Amino acid sequence: MISDITLGQFFPGYSVLHKLDPRTKIIIAILSIVAIFFANNPITFLLITIIAVILIWISRISFTVVIRGIKPILLILLFTMILNIFMTTGEGDPLFEFWIIRVYTHGIIRAVFMAWRVILLIVITSMLLTYTTSPISLTDGLESLLLPLKLIGVPVHTFAMMMSIALRFIPTLIEETEKIMNAQKSRGADFSTGSLVNRAKALIPLLIPLIVSSFKRAEELATAMECRCYRGDKNRTKLVKLELRTRDYLCLALSALLLAAIILGAILPYNMPINIAFYDLLFYKI
Repeated sequence: MISDITLGQFFPGYSVLHKLDPRTKIIIAILSIVAIFFANNPITFLLITIIAVILIWISRISFTVVIRGIKPILLILLFTMILNIFMTTGEGDPLFEFWIIRVYTHGIIRAVFMAWRVILLIVITSMLLTYTTSPISLTDGLESLLLPLKLIGVPVHTFAMMMSIALRFIPTLIEETEKIMNAQKSRGADFSTGSLVNRAKALIPLLIPLIVSSFKRAEELATAMECRCYRGDKNRTKLVKLELRTRDYLCLALSALLLAAIILGAILPYNMPINIAFYDLLFYKI
Protein backbone atom coordinates (compact mmCIF):
# COMPACT_ATOMS: atom_id res chain seq x y z
CA MET A 1 0.00 0.00 0.00
CA ILE A 2 2.88 2.36 0.77
CA SER A 3 4.32 1.96 -2.72
CA ASP A 4 0.91 2.73 -4.27
CA ILE A 5 1.00 6.35 -3.09
CA THR A 6 1.78 8.45 -6.16
CA LEU A 7 1.25 11.91 -4.63
CA GLY A 8 4.17 14.15 -5.55
CA GLN A 9 5.55 11.83 -8.22
CA PHE A 10 6.45 13.26 -11.62
CA PHE A 11 6.16 11.15 -14.77
CA PRO A 12 8.30 12.69 -17.54
CA GLY A 13 6.75 12.82 -20.98
CA TYR A 14 6.25 14.81 -24.16
CA SER A 15 2.48 15.08 -24.25
CA VAL A 16 0.55 18.31 -24.76
CA LEU A 17 -0.24 18.34 -21.05
CA HIS A 18 3.45 18.08 -20.17
CA LYS A 19 4.29 20.98 -22.52
CA LEU A 20 1.77 23.41 -21.07
CA ASP A 21 3.10 26.32 -19.06
CA PRO A 22 3.00 25.48 -15.31
CA ARG A 23 1.07 28.69 -14.63
CA THR A 24 -1.60 27.52 -17.07
CA LYS A 25 -1.90 24.17 -15.31
CA ILE A 26 -2.12 25.78 -11.88
CA ILE A 27 -4.92 28.11 -13.04
CA ILE A 28 -6.77 25.24 -14.72
CA ALA A 29 -6.42 23.16 -11.55
CA ILE A 30 -7.99 25.99 -9.51
CA LEU A 31 -10.84 26.32 -12.02
CA SER A 32 -11.33 22.54 -11.90
CA ILE A 33 -11.60 22.58 -8.11
CA VAL A 34 -14.22 25.31 -8.31
CA ALA A 35 -16.12 23.33 -10.95
CA ILE A 36 -16.00 20.13 -8.88
CA PHE A 37 -17.53 21.86 -5.85
CA PHE A 38 -20.16 23.58 -7.96
CA ALA A 39 -21.28 20.29 -9.53
CA ASN A 40 -24.45 19.05 -7.84
CA ASN A 41 -26.19 16.77 -10.33
CA PRO A 42 -25.34 13.77 -12.53
CA ILE A 43 -24.97 15.87 -15.69
CA THR A 44 -22.28 18.16 -14.28
CA PHE A 45 -20.50 15.28 -12.57
CA LEU A 46 -20.51 13.32 -15.82
CA LEU A 47 -19.05 16.28 -17.70
CA ILE A 48 -16.20 16.62 -15.17
CA THR A 49 -15.57 12.88 -15.33
CA ILE A 50 -15.24 13.07 -19.12
CA ILE A 51 -12.77 15.93 -18.69
CA ALA A 52 -10.73 13.84 -16.23
CA VAL A 53 -10.63 10.90 -18.66
CA ILE A 54 -9.55 13.22 -21.49
CA LEU A 55 -6.75 14.61 -19.31
CA ILE A 56 -5.50 11.10 -18.56
CA TRP A 57 -5.63 10.18 -22.24
CA ILE A 58 -3.82 13.36 -23.34
CA SER A 59 -1.09 12.95 -20.72
CA ARG A 60 -0.36 9.38 -21.91
CA ILE A 61 -0.13 8.23 -18.30
CA SER A 62 -1.44 4.73 -17.70
CA PHE A 63 -4.88 4.36 -16.13
CA THR A 64 -3.27 1.77 -13.85
CA VAL A 65 -1.05 4.47 -12.33
CA VAL A 66 -4.06 6.73 -11.72
CA ILE A 67 -6.10 3.94 -10.12
CA ARG A 68 -3.11 2.93 -8.00
CA GLY A 69 -2.95 6.47 -6.67
CA ILE A 70 -6.60 6.28 -5.56
CA LYS A 71 -6.18 3.02 -3.61
CA PRO A 72 -4.60 4.59 -0.48
CA ILE A 73 -7.67 6.78 0.09
CA LEU A 74 -10.23 3.99 -0.20
CA LEU A 75 -10.63 3.76 3.58
CA ILE A 76 -11.21 7.52 3.79
CA LEU A 77 -13.77 7.30 0.98
CA LEU A 78 -15.53 4.41 2.73
CA PHE A 79 -15.62 6.30 6.02
CA THR A 80 -16.98 9.40 4.28
CA MET A 81 -19.69 7.39 2.55
CA ILE A 82 -20.76 5.71 5.80
CA LEU A 83 -21.04 9.07 7.55
CA ASN A 84 -23.14 10.51 4.74
CA ILE A 85 -25.41 7.47 4.60
CA PHE A 86 -26.19 7.38 8.31
CA MET A 87 -26.07 11.10 9.09
CA THR A 88 -28.23 12.37 6.21
CA THR A 89 -31.97 12.61 6.60
CA GLY A 90 -34.53 12.69 3.83
CA GLU A 91 -38.18 12.99 3.05
CA GLY A 92 -40.57 10.07 3.14
CA ASP A 93 -40.10 6.64 4.65
CA PRO A 94 -36.53 5.40 5.25
CA LEU A 95 -35.18 2.48 3.22
CA PHE A 96 -33.77 0.91 6.36
CA GLU A 97 -34.49 1.56 10.02
CA PHE A 98 -33.01 0.03 13.17
CA TRP A 99 -33.35 1.69 16.56
CA ILE A 100 -32.16 5.29 15.99
CA ILE A 101 -30.45 4.46 12.70
CA ARG A 102 -32.32 5.44 9.54
CA VAL A 103 -31.07 5.18 5.98
CA TYR A 104 -32.73 7.32 3.32
CA THR A 105 -32.36 7.39 -0.45
CA HIS A 106 -31.03 10.91 -0.19
CA GLY A 107 -28.22 9.72 2.09
CA ILE A 108 -27.11 6.98 -0.29
CA ILE A 109 -27.10 9.33 -3.28
CA ARG A 110 -25.23 11.95 -1.30
CA ALA A 111 -22.61 9.39 -0.21
CA VAL A 112 -22.00 8.21 -3.78
CA PHE A 113 -21.61 11.74 -5.11
CA MET A 114 -19.31 12.80 -2.26
CA ALA A 115 -16.98 9.87 -2.99
CA TRP A 116 -17.17 10.67 -6.71
CA ARG A 117 -16.25 14.29 -5.95
CA VAL A 118 -13.16 13.34 -3.90
CA ILE A 119 -11.92 10.96 -6.61
CA LEU A 120 -12.34 13.60 -9.32
CA LEU A 121 -10.55 16.15 -7.15
CA ILE A 122 -7.52 13.90 -6.64
CA VAL A 123 -7.32 12.68 -10.24
CA ILE A 124 -7.62 16.08 -11.93
CA THR A 125 -5.26 17.95 -9.62
CA SER A 126 -2.71 15.14 -9.81
CA MET A 127 -2.86 15.04 -13.60
CA LEU A 128 -2.44 18.80 -13.94
CA LEU A 129 0.18 19.34 -11.25
CA THR A 130 2.42 16.60 -9.88
CA TYR A 131 2.07 13.90 -12.59
CA THR A 132 2.88 16.14 -15.57
CA THR A 133 4.78 19.04 -13.99
CA SER A 134 8.28 18.80 -12.57
CA PRO A 135 8.86 20.27 -9.09
CA ILE A 136 11.11 22.99 -10.51
CA SER A 137 8.52 24.06 -13.09
CA LEU A 138 5.81 23.98 -10.45
CA THR A 139 7.91 26.23 -8.20
CA ASP A 140 8.57 28.71 -11.01
CA GLY A 141 4.89 28.79 -12.00
CA LEU A 142 3.69 29.25 -8.42
CA GLU A 143 6.24 31.97 -7.79
CA SER A 144 5.25 33.79 -10.97
CA LEU A 145 1.54 33.72 -10.10
CA LEU A 146 2.13 34.92 -6.54
CA LEU A 147 4.57 37.65 -7.59
CA PRO A 148 2.09 40.53 -6.93
CA LEU A 149 2.08 39.52 -3.23
CA LYS A 150 5.74 40.43 -3.09
CA LEU A 151 4.73 44.10 -3.17
CA ILE A 152 3.19 43.74 0.31
CA GLY A 153 6.19 41.91 1.76
CA VAL A 154 5.15 38.28 1.28
CA PRO A 155 8.23 36.04 0.75
CA VAL A 156 6.89 34.52 -2.45
CA HIS A 157 10.07 32.75 -3.52
CA THR A 158 10.56 31.14 -0.10
CA PHE A 159 6.95 29.97 -0.03
CA ALA A 160 7.19 28.48 -3.52
CA MET A 161 10.47 26.76 -2.68
CA MET A 162 8.96 25.26 0.48
CA MET A 163 6.02 23.89 -1.52
CA SER A 164 8.36 22.43 -4.11
CA ILE A 165 10.59 20.74 -1.54
CA ALA A 166 7.56 19.35 0.31
CA LEU A 167 6.16 17.80 -2.88
CA ARG A 168 9.59 16.56 -3.93
CA PHE A 169 10.25 14.69 -0.68
CA ILE A 170 6.87 12.97 -0.37
CA PRO A 171 7.94 10.04 -2.63
CA THR A 172 11.35 9.97 -0.89
CA LEU A 173 9.78 9.68 2.58
CA ILE A 174 7.39 7.01 1.32
CA GLU A 175 10.32 5.02 -0.04
CA GLU A 176 12.21 5.49 3.24
CA THR A 177 9.18 4.29 5.23
CA GLU A 178 8.94 1.17 3.09
CA LYS A 179 12.64 0.42 3.63
CA ILE A 180 12.28 0.78 7.41
CA MET A 181 9.19 -1.45 7.40
CA ASN A 182 10.99 -4.14 5.40
CA ALA A 183 13.99 -3.95 7.74
CA GLN A 184 11.76 -4.36 10.80
CA LYS A 185 9.80 -7.18 9.17
CA SER A 186 13.07 -9.06 8.65
CA ARG A 187 13.60 -8.74 12.42
CA GLY A 188 10.18 -10.19 13.23
CA ALA A 189 7.93 -7.12 13.27
CA ASP A 190 4.34 -7.70 12.16
CA PHE A 191 2.36 -4.88 10.50
CA SER A 192 -0.39 -6.86 8.76
CA THR A 193 -2.08 -9.04 11.40
CA GLY A 194 -4.02 -8.36 14.56
CA SER A 195 -6.64 -5.76 15.30
CA LEU A 196 -6.62 -2.26 13.87
CA VAL A 197 -5.35 -0.87 17.21
CA ASN A 198 -2.49 -3.39 17.36
CA ARG A 199 -1.46 -2.62 13.78
CA ALA A 200 -1.49 1.10 14.58
CA LYS A 201 0.71 0.50 17.63
CA ALA A 202 3.10 -1.55 15.48
CA LEU A 203 3.68 1.52 13.32
CA ILE A 204 4.91 3.62 16.27
CA PRO A 205 8.50 2.18 16.12
CA LEU A 206 8.66 3.51 12.54
CA LEU A 207 8.39 7.12 13.67
CA ILE A 208 11.77 7.54 15.38
CA PRO A 209 13.98 6.24 12.53
CA LEU A 210 11.79 8.09 10.00
CA ILE A 211 12.11 11.39 11.90
CA VAL A 212 15.88 10.91 12.26
CA SER A 213 16.16 10.17 8.54
CA SER A 214 14.07 13.23 7.68
CA PHE A 215 16.26 15.57 9.74
CA LYS A 216 19.37 14.03 8.18
CA ARG A 217 18.03 14.60 4.66
CA ALA A 218 17.02 18.16 5.56
CA GLU A 219 20.53 18.88 6.83
CA GLU A 220 22.11 17.40 3.70
CA LEU A 221 19.79 19.48 1.51
CA ALA A 222 20.64 22.67 3.43
CA THR A 223 24.36 21.94 3.07
CA ALA A 224 24.01 21.30 -0.66
CA MET A 225 22.09 24.56 -1.14
CA GLU A 226 24.73 26.51 0.78
CA CYS A 227 27.54 24.92 -1.27
CA ARG A 228 25.78 26.15 -4.40
CA CYS A 229 25.57 29.68 -2.94
CA TYR A 230 21.78 29.67 -2.74
CA ARG A 231 20.55 33.03 -1.43
CA GLY A 232 16.87 32.92 -2.22
CA ASP A 233 15.58 35.16 -5.00
CA LYS A 234 18.22 37.84 -4.43
CA ASN A 235 20.03 38.51 -7.75
CA ARG A 236 18.65 35.21 -9.04
CA THR A 237 18.37 34.55 -12.78
CA LYS A 238 16.54 31.75 -14.58
CA LEU A 239 17.84 29.51 -17.34
CA VAL A 240 14.35 28.96 -18.73
CA LYS A 241 11.89 31.84 -18.68
CA LEU A 242 8.21 31.03 -18.58
CA GLU A 243 6.27 32.16 -21.62
CA LEU A 244 2.62 31.62 -22.43
CA ARG A 245 2.04 30.20 -25.90
CA THR A 246 -1.02 29.86 -28.10
CA ARG A 247 -1.89 26.44 -26.67
CA ASP A 248 -1.88 27.92 -23.16
CA TYR A 249 -4.35 30.64 -24.08
CA LEU A 250 -6.57 28.11 -25.85
CA CYS A 251 -6.56 25.78 -22.82
CA LEU A 252 -7.35 28.64 -20.45
CA ALA A 253 -10.23 29.81 -22.64
CA LEU A 254 -11.60 26.26 -22.95
CA SER A 255 -11.33 25.75 -19.18
CA ALA A 256 -13.20 28.99 -18.51
CA LEU A 257 -15.98 27.94 -20.92
CA LEU A 258 -16.26 24.51 -19.28
CA LEU A 259 -16.41 26.10 -15.83
CA ALA A 260 -19.17 28.42 -17.01
CA ALA A 261 -21.06 25.45 -18.49
CA ILE A 262 -20.79 23.49 -15.24
CA ILE A 263 -21.94 26.44 -13.12
CA LEU A 264 -24.82 27.01 -15.51
CA GLY A 265 -25.75 23.33 -15.35
CA ALA A 266 -25.63 23.46 -11.56
CA ILE A 267 -28.02 26.41 -11.16
CA LEU A 268 -30.54 25.85 -13.95
CA PRO A 269 -34.00 24.85 -12.67
CA TYR A 270 -34.01 21.41 -14.34
CA ASN A 271 -31.62 20.03 -11.72
CA MET A 272 -32.48 16.85 -9.88
CA PRO A 273 -34.34 17.53 -6.59
CA ILE A 274 -31.56 15.96 -4.51
CA ASN A 275 -28.54 18.26 -4.36
CA ILE A 276 -25.42 17.19 -2.56
CA ALA A 277 -23.14 20.21 -2.17
CA PHE A 278 -23.22 23.13 0.24
CA TYR A 279 -24.36 25.14 -2.79
CA ASP A 280 -27.83 23.67 -2.18
CA LEU A 281 -28.85 26.96 -0.56
CA LEU A 282 -27.83 28.87 -3.67
CA PHE A 283 -29.83 26.50 -5.86
CA TYR A 284 -33.01 26.76 -3.81
CA LYS A 285 -32.79 30.56 -3.74
CA ILE A 286 -32.69 30.53 -7.55
